[in-house]
Amino acid sequence: MLRNSRAFTLIELLVVVAIIAILAALLFPVFNSAKESAKRTTCLSNMRQISMGLMMYMIDSDDRLPDRRDLKTSLPGGYRPWTDWPGSDPRAGWAMVVLEPYIKNNQLWLCPSSEGKFRGIDQAEQENFEGDITHYWMWRFDRTDFPTPLDNLWGKTPDQAVRDLQVANNPFIGVPDGIADVEILVDPYFPKTIPVVNDYLKGKAVHTGGRNRAFLDGHVRFFRDRRTD
Repeated sequence: MLRNSRAFTLIELLVVVAIIAILAALLFPVFNSAKESAKRTTCLSNMRQISMGLMMYMIDSDDRLPDRRDLKTSLPGGYRPWTDWPGSDPRAGWAMVVLEPYIKNNQLWLCPSSEGKFRGIDQAEQENFEGDITHYWMWRFDRTDFPTPLDNLWGKTPDQAVRDLQVANNPFIGVPDGIADVEILVDPYFPKTIPVVNDYLKGKAVHTGGRNRAFLDGHVRFFRDRRTD
């Protein structure tokens, strides 16, 4: 004896498809946010390990920060102060070379979010002599002037770095109370408040809504920056 069976009607199928589409639309931003959060955490971990490498370098160098302005000018592409913002070159390819004895994995110099956003943009990446790339910036090592500018840290001890930054009183940097306020490493960002920034870069940052930062005392944190999208 055959049992009666009832197939779905077209209306019922459309309703099911509509519900699935609505759920997908609601959940996609959640999944995307979780994925970005994981990348941001990986980037923070990279920065922490780079900071530890810098500290080990200083232990071996009489508590002085590196002074490799020679590398700043001799790396592929050389020293290239930007013509728009800023009038300096914060790319950190030189640091990848200097800290190689302490940081064996050059992948630590890449944020997982940077590849899709700033790959191929000259202002945001630099190679070492082997062709490995970093997208990180080191603002306080961004000029090659002699004598060393007050707001640059080449060859200075941490205490001297703090004193010089206090004397410099640079409004874009702020006046540090100690080494915990001295930023040494940051992922790329292009403030939308700076008129001279190219339109195709204005407001862009590696991480949505802000940037990761590493400080001279070794701590790292995410900083929300309204100047970025």
